[in-house]
Amino acid sequence: MRLDATLGSDPTAAARRARQLEQAGYDGGWTSETNHDPFLPLVAAAEHTEHLELGTNIAVAFARNPMTTAHAAWDLQLLSGGRFILGLGSQIKPHITRRFSMPWSRPAARMREYIEALHAIWGAWETGGRLNFRGDFYQHTLTNPMFVPPPQPHRRPAVYLAAVGPLMTRTAGQVADGLHCHGFTTADYIRDVTLPALREGEAATGRPAGEVRVSLLAMAVAAETAEAFEEHCRAMRMRIAFYGSTPAYRGVLEHHGWGDAQTELHALSVKGRWAEMADVIDDEMLHTIAAVGTPTEAAEILAARYGDLVDRLTLVTTLDDVPTGAEGTPPPAQPLLESLRGILDLQRH
Repeated sequence: MRLDATLGSDPTAAARRARQLEQAGYDGGWTSETNHDPFLPLVAAAEHTEHLELGTNIAVAFARNPMTTAHAAWDLQLLSGGRFILGLGSQIKPHITRRFSMPWSRPAARMREYIEALHAIWGAWETGGRLNFRGDFYQHTLTNPMFVPPPQPHRRPAVYLAAVGPLMTRTAGQVADGLHCHGFTTADYIRDVTLPALREGEAATGRPAGEVRVSLLAMAVAAETAEAFEEHCRAMRMRIAFYGSTPAYRGVLEHHGWGDAQTELHALSVKGRWAEMADVIDDEMLHTIAAVGTPTEAAEILAARYGDLVDRLTLVTTLDDVPTGAEGTPPPAQPLLESLRGILDLQRH
């Protein structure tokens, strides 16, 4: 299992954070599309690291067309020396139509065609062949040598697709190289819903079972003092409540019999009563969705839950909100990383 961390999307801190993660022994670092562009920080991160894999988790696919995404991913693959992973997600309809002012329809079908278009574009660049992609949502039929990037010595970027529901998960199994599981999930949901849908997608296109790599954002509270424990548990309850208020994630809560909690969380969010939402997340929900304890205890929980389910684990803790320390200082979640690495090494032997 590869162990990753969130890189953050602040372009002014990306180089220092990436060096910090590489020095700490992480395998990869991921940006996200929140209050900064997800691609730009990776330029700095690529220039200041040598081994750390770098990727987006996620870039919003439908905020862009396949050609613009193909260029950004191609250039980051070149700049990073082949270490870039393109992680895409659909977002939800209000963001696509109202924030990005882009079209929305049949998201799973559109996403499948989007990824197929990316590969058609990259294939034309690699072979010098004519670009002639004609789909229901995207058409790419015009290019000339001035707009084709020169060959590079690396393979085209791997494409990971973020999914929660079965339909998008099956799409990942059909056309993606990897699946990004959202942090708002559980081991039972992955085992009972996600993996069966992923395998259905693989089988539908004749791919071997397990060909698509599974990456998980794993939420954890890893506190070393009683005072910090209560503070970080409250912050994690708030984070879980925020995600739980989104109707698109209702299926995870319903899988555990917590559908009423989603209804309550959504109602509170609509009224802007954000501070009250954390109280909806009881201890059972907190401990089921997040790994909670000391760094050693949280590591043991993560290894037991996900050791046989996923290929990559991105550690997401409330410590991630702590500003990046001075050059050469370890990241705040270093004890959790070291504990988990030690447990996994023991299991392998």
